[in-house]
Parts: sequence; structure tokens; C-alpha cells
Amino acid sequence: MKILIVDDEPLARQRLLRLLTKLRPEDEFFEAANGVEALEQVRKEQPQILLLDIRMPDMDGVEVAAQLLHEPAAPAVIFCTAYDEYALAALRHHAIAYLLKPVRERELEDALAAAVRVNRAQLDSLGVAAAGRDRVVSAGHRGIETLQVSDVRCFLAEDKYVRACAPGGDILLSESLKDLEAEFAGRFLRVHRNALVAEAHIVRLLRADDGWLVELADVGERPQVSRRHLSDIKAAITG
Repeated sequence: MKILIVDDEPLARQRLLRLLTKLRPEDEFFEAANGVEALEQVRKEQPQILLLDIRMPDMDGVEVAAQLLHEPAAPAVIFCTAYDEYALAALRHHAIAYLLKPVRERELEDALAAAVRVNRAQLDSLGVAAAGRDRVVSAGHRGIETLQVSDVRCFLAEDKYVRACAPGGDILLSESLKDLEAEFAGRFLRVHRNALVAEAHIVRLLRADDGWLVELADVGERPQVSRRHLSDIKAAITG
């Protein structure tokens, strides 16, 4: 079995590695120091279990777990946390395997036995749905790429992917436009069956030969506005 340890603190990773080596000497162990490295290792090594720190800079453990929802062979997740007892009660209620730092040998053994694939309801209980992620992640031939959600001007559905467009460039996402619309409600507005636009970056509506387009700040992309959604975007522009 392959187990991936993800924590931005080297001492925490070393502690887990020592315990795992003692408990599961026949297994293979890998390490990642942040969320982006974790996703790269998951796709490269395909571990069966992920020991995942919740609080990490840039991309935290909840964001990593959210990305794993889209992986066909995602590992079982054990969250590592310094949450207090009140928060731990919520984790127990949603059947998430977890470890309270500093990790103890017996608790690690029990968590390994209880590890399960994380699901959307469990992530919602940790608050990922309340505010949405602060970045989106792509894994493709160019490797792992991320964009701050605040930089994204629009999401455009294309074939099997969704393209996230930003001034610094675009990335392809494996998530559906419907899921993105639900997660970022209030920040992105549906203007077409194939397009969501960032309300904060709308510049103006433009008349076109076949209808309306929406101009967005600092990008050349001008998504088409369907007749069905025209009143919604006019209301967003006028406030």
C-alpha cells in the first residue's frame, strides 16, 4: 500500500513517517510539503491513503480534498488537525477519519483502519461550500496550475472541460459549470448555458449582430449573453 503524507511542517511529516514505518513497515511512504505537491504526488504515485494537514498556506487540506472529488482513483483521506474538541465533534458526526496533532501511535492505527474517501457532504461540514475556494486548480500536460478565483473573469464550458479565463492566462478545469455556479453563487453570474462571468469584473454589455456580449476587465474574451439571462446581467450592471 502507498501512503502520502502532506504537511507544510517538516517535523510533523517526520513524526508521521516514524509512526507509519513502525506500524506499516511493508508499505511505501511519500511526502508533500503543500497542496500543489500533494495533487502532483496523487496523480504520479496513486496512493491508497492520504494523511492530509488541514491548515496549510496557499492551498489547504480542504481545498486538496475538494480537488480529489474529481479523481477517478482518489485515495482515502485522513485529515490531520489542531482543531478543538468542538470542531472534532463535527468531524466525527460526518464520519471523516482524522488525527489530532500531535499524532499518537494508537490514534494513527485506528485512523488508518477507518480511512474513507471524502465526499462533498463531508467537505461542506468543514466550510468549503460556505465561502467557496479561493483558487481553482488544473492538472494537465503542463503540470499543476492554479488561479486565484478573484483573478478569474469567466468560466467557459468547452467540450469535456471548463476554461477559467484570467488576465495572466487560462487553465482547464475538470469540474462542471453547474458545480462552479453553485459553489461561487453571488460572485459569478450565469450569462449563457456555456458561460459564467465574474460580477466584479463586468465592464459593459455590447451589442452584437446576433445578440449581446459582455466585456470583462483586462481580458479579450467576450462571452455571449443569452436572451434568457439578459435581464439578470443588466440588473447586475445597474446594481
